[in-house]
Amino acid sequence: MTSARKFYRRPDARPDEILDAALTLFLEDGFQGTRVSDIAARAGISKGAVYLYFPSKEALLLAIVRRRIEPVIDRILVIMTEARGDPRPTLQEIVRVMVEDLYGDDSVRVPLLLMREAPMSPKVSEIYHDQIVTRAIPALRELLRRGMEQGYIRKVDPQLTINSIVGPLLMHFTMGSFLKLPMENGGIEALLENHLTILMAGLAPEAR
Repeated sequence: MTSARKFYRRPDARPDEILDAALTLFLEDGFQGTRVSDIAARAGISKGAVYLYFPSKEALLLAIVRRRIEPVIDRILVIMTEARGDPRPTLQEIVRVMVEDLYGDDSVRVPLLLMREAPMSPKVSEIYHDQIVTRAIPALRELLRRGMEQGYIRKVDPQLTINSIVGPLLMHFTMGSFLKLPMENGGIEALLENHLTILMAGLAPEAR
């Protein structure tokens, strides 16, 4: 008589499996409406196993946000650190990274979760502030400032320009996710190129 072979998950894969399950449930049922036991059931493990990796439900939420946001911000900061001369190619690369992130496997699930839960969770707002407001935005403002000083781009308000770069893309993806709108007229690549064309034309130095 032979016993059925048991399937064992690799321990190093469990945190990501737990976070994937938590993300799905937080979006389906809300943070407050999701229990740790629900997350454990979705991940196919015991409730106690969840607590081995994450001490609380809030810790799960914070880990989800960090897992998605921090690598993207790190990548963008490296791009800006290496930038020289005309900032427009750097801005184009940053926008491409943003679109790649928003249109990745998780699509806009984490940004949607962030917008939904940040008002109710000071810790989530703190991560957003630390990673985006404190790290990324000042570096982008400095990139634009140097470009204006060196005559590569026209005089613009740096913060409003950053809002204009990020806002339309984020709105498109979030509204597309909420309303299940199809991607037409060339798909995401066409949207990206159209956005960059408008952005680069708007930043071009004024003719003298």
